[in-house]
Amino acid sequence: MALMEERKKKLAAEGLFDEARKQLLPWLPEVIGVVTSPTGAVIRDILHRLEDRFPRRVLVWPVKVQGDGSAEQVAAAIRGFNALPAGGRIPRPDLLIVARGGGSLEDLWSFNEEIVVRAAADSHIPLISAVGHETDITLIDFVADKRAPTPTAAAEMAVPVRSELFVEIAALARRTMVCWQR
Repeated sequence: MALMEERKKKLAAEGLFDEARKQLLPWLPEVIGVVTSPTGAVIRDILHRLEDRFPRRVLVWPVKVQGDGSAEQVAAAIRGFNALPAGGRIPRPDLLIVARGGGSLEDLWSFNEEIVVRAAADSHIPLISAVGHETDITLIDFVADKRAPTPTAAAEMAVPVRSELFVEIAALARRTMVCWQR
């Protein structure tokens, strides 16, 4: 825990956690990049929630989310998504979600590694961190553009509910017609 606090102070002193650095999330991203394990509940929950709310194209960059080499894989995935050319064969995401389910401090440690925090800070694509459960805090949370308490909540932050959006559009259309009739 002392190492995490020391690292947090160092990165904060560099300005990596400043609110002024944060990017706005796109209102309705066309393509969402997800950095997580390709197996398990996290990716299923994210995909299911996106499908329920407002289906989008999702690109998954599979990584180890704990253990040896996981921090390097997560950082490489963030940088890899950012390196995709706009208009390329593989579309560059408009939004990134970096996700992992809950676990112990040791299980989540990769998301406290400097290589991951710096990759997230360097991202030109807005990024949501969704690591662990609501009470879990990792250093990527401080540098991310938004922190979600859970991976499912990240999907909810990423897109609106389509049916609610259609109701809102219909209401705006009705108000516009009333204004035109005056």
